[in-house]
Amino acid sequence: MDREQEEMQFLGIFGVYKESYNIIFSWSKIFSKITLTLILPLSFIFLIHIEVSNVLFGKIKHNTQQMMETPQDTPQYQNLTNTLSSEWATFMLFKLIYFTLLIIFSLLSTSAVVYTVASAYTARDVTFSKVMSVVPKVWKRLMVTFLCTFGALFAYNVMAVVFFIIWALTIGGRSGGGGVVILVLLVILYFAGFVYLTVVWNMASVVTVLEDSCGVGAMRKSIELIKGKTGLAVVIFLKLVISFTLLQFLFKKTVVQGWRLGSVDKTAYGVVCLVVLSQLYLFQLVIQTVLYFVCKSYHHQNIDKSALSDHLEVYHGEYEPLKAKDVQMEECHV
Repeated sequence: MDREQEEMQFLGIFGVYKESYNIIFSWSKIFSKITLTLILPLSFIFLIHIEVSNVLFGKIKHNTQQMMETPQDTPQYQNLTNTLSSEWATFMLFKLIYFTLLIIFSLLSTSAVVYTVASAYTARDVTFSKVMSVVPKVWKRLMVTFLCTFGALFAYNVMAVVFFIIWALTIGGRSGGGGVVILVLLVILYFAGFVYLTVVWNMASVVTVLEDSCGVGAMRKSIELIKGKTGLAVVIFLKLVISFTLLQFLFKKTVVQGWRLGSVDKTAYGVVCLVVLSQLYLFQLVIQTVLYFVCKSYHHQNIDKSALSDHLEVYHGEYEPLKAKDVQMEECHV
């Protein structure tokens, strides 16, 4: 990174974007290898999932419609029932395989990118082979953080469902606009909490790679770090989500539904979407790491670059994360 850490606290949205772009450009060779090895397969898995899910679910809808129009207690109805059961089993198995691969490649990509950005921060030379040797060890810690965050999101959604059920049983059945207003407020609060938890998860992933914390501990540190920079983190997250959503919409229209512009076929659209999605995902991971250093700077928690560099080394085949003693908690005055 070109900036000193005490200066990073003043970075806004465009400053974070520029810093992230400079890191990717300066370390383009190693980031290209990471993209081809991990992020490109991750993007391919995500996009092919949309296409295959559309085909499988289309068959389920078609056979369901036929079954509704077929008299019961007939051989044709029984055949349709067996076919639907088989198709649903295939669909659920495909979803399970998809989510498993998605999580694995996502955590591996996060490990590689965060490690590489931290190496750029310490101005230390790092090779692709060294990154790939560290990634499996960091991945285990990231899995613990992911499971804890998943548990928190699951509990949050369960609580949200309970609140919506209470609304439906008490206020929802009454006439008037008051119930609608309360419902709108509940929806807004739900999405605000969901976005906040997702931002905490993103920051916790970086904390897990660079510090001696994982799981609940990393989440707590993440919550402390984003204080004062929550607005910045949320805006960056929402802009990235909008970009991912638009790209997914384009893929569905051009590849899944076969929408065409001129003589361009859907294969070309698919390749474009794959490349853009890979670059967008790389950009997101670099931004997450840059935002970590911005938050550290904002809270005047200076990281000893030499200590961080030492801890990023693979020592006797073991990955050693940055420990608390390597973070100077004293304030720095600009």
